[in-house]
Amino acid sequence: MADNATQARQSAIYLLDQVLGEGRLLSECLSAGALDRLPPDDRARAQRLALETLRGLERADRLLKPHLQKAPPLTVRNALRLGTVELSHGEAAHGVVHSMVEIVGRSRRHGRLKGLVNAVLRKVSADAPAAWARLRVPRLPRWLRDPLVEAWGGKAIAAIEAAHFAGAPLDLTLKPGAAAPAGEVLPTGSVRLRDAGQVSALPGYAAGDWWVQDVAAALPVRLLNPQPGEKVLDLCAAPGGKTLQLAAAGAHVTALDISEARMARVRENLARTGLSADIVVGDALEHQGLYDAVLLDAPCSATGTIRRHPDLPLAKDGSEFGALIEMQARMIAHAWTLVKPGGRMVFCTCSLLPDEGEVQVDEALEIYPDMEVDRAALDVPGIEPGWITEEGGLRLRPDFWPDQGGMDGFYMACLRKTG
Repeated sequence: MADNATQARQSAIYLLDQVLGEGRLLSECLSAGALDRLPPDDRARAQRLALETLRGLERADRLLKPHLQKAPPLTVRNALRLGTVELSHGEAAHGVVHSMVEIVGRSRRHGRLKGLVNAVLRKVSADAPAAWARLRVPRLPRWLRDPLVEAWGGKAIAAIEAAHFAGAPLDLTLKPGAAAPAGEVLPTGSVRLRDAGQVSALPGYAAGDWWVQDVAAALPVRLLNPQPGEKVLDLCAAPGGKTLQLAAAGAHVTALDISEARMARVRENLARTGLSADIVVGDALEHQGLYDAVLLDAPCSATGTIRRHPDLPLAKDGSEFGALIEMQARMIAHAWTLVKPGGRMVFCTCSLLPDEGEVQVDEALEIYPDMEVDRAALDVPGIEPGWITEEGGLRLRPDFWPDQGGMDGFYMACLRKTG
């Protein structure tokens, strides 16, 4: 029977196969139960190994290339990639090589290649950490890198790629008056933990004192500035971090999302934190009503979250961008009908593409005569002047705050209805 480390590695290889062979996102695999059979520690280890391998895929392939005359089948190649990443991070060669040989050897399709795995990984292990460190920071694929360089310049994209490669610490948003695990309090109020380990084991988790939310993702609600008793709609609410913020501020929150499965997680987090919101599973384009404030976190390319989701540029190819941009414009149009006169709406996307942020707001301002940007909403602690865009929105990028661990890429703007 395989030991726990080998089981975690085998599960990580399965995840790599799904991303690199089937074009599935890790989040899809995990929600489908890919790691459910593992105990919590091994589940966390498998996920970490898959993420580290995806971040370092370019380096792993460069180290493997001299030792392979031709590319082996994907599963074997992914075992070699994972082994190379672990060896390059200083894991003991004996344990890594033994596990990978055992995993490949058990395969009916690929068992004959266990000797290749053994030979290649032993060669890689001779100089893995030093050879790894000499290689460049992995780059985004050209389909994404080219438009981002056009938008932000080569120097900024190189810094963003460095942030992606470094990964992301764990950020928490606290309930008012709650204590957080020991960590760094960021200028905008989020708490940042490094090497946090298993989230559910952290102090305050079971008591519902906080929830996981990247520092950038916490800012749209702070721009919206919900007040106690206000009627607020959170469109496209799952996984629910912003719903929790709105509820914690005392607003009467309606949280809407089209996915029943994703809304189940919102319900769980509301129950854990002792907060309340009206949960609606439905289409954002069909919802009716009038609200003091609307938060529209629109479906987008999610290109701002690659430091946490390195699978995204490897599983996707950008072919869906046009449809997403069109959908965002339709959602802005409908959401605007749900805002009371004098009310406000925050539009945001976790994207690095201006077409999903700045351009959407520029075009909306031309279409809707009763819409104006509320620049005063940006008067929030921790927001730096250089983040504020020409039209009055907020542009966040992973290379911001590099010494503190960066942040997700986001665009957001607060829009007020004048009529």
